[in-house]
Amino acid sequence: MMGELDRITDQLRRAWKGEAWHGPSLSEVLEGVTSTQAQQKPVSGAHSIWELVLHLTTWTNVARRRFEGELFEVSESEDWPPMSRTNPEDWAAALGQLNRANESLLSVMETAAQSDSADSKLNQITPGKDHSIYILLHGTVQHHLYHAGQIAILKKALI
Repeated sequence: MMGELDRITDQLRRAWKGEAWHGPSLSEVLEGVTSTQAQQKPVSGAHSIWELVLHLTTWTNVARRRFEGELFEVSESEDWPPMSRTNPEDWAAALGQLNRANESLLSVMETAAQSDSADSKLNQITPGKDHSIYILLHGTVQHHLYHAGQIAILKKALI
């Protein structure tokens, strides 16, 4: 029988890698985006796909660190990191970092789900915040899907 942490882990995996009922996952939306496309801003005032990927990487890592009990605050420059270079290798590296961040978060969630007190962890308060780990993890799923939708719109605007 699946516990609640198992179910949230499943939802994050679906939001990240696929088989989500709503449509394409974040990784599916990013498929085929070139470095040239990723850095463009086809919608005035919107972030580029590349900027969104860097932002998502930051917040996925923040979620993992907070889930592990670390008191971690995000600076403005960490929230929306600048694109330092914009060649295809750097784009591939940015995608790789996002993948590693997601796989790392999923791994710690899966490990925690194996403990007898897995679901009680969800009731713990996120370090330095006034919300629970349950809210943190659901928020991470929602954050992935929100930005996946933005990326899908940006991709359409580039075609």
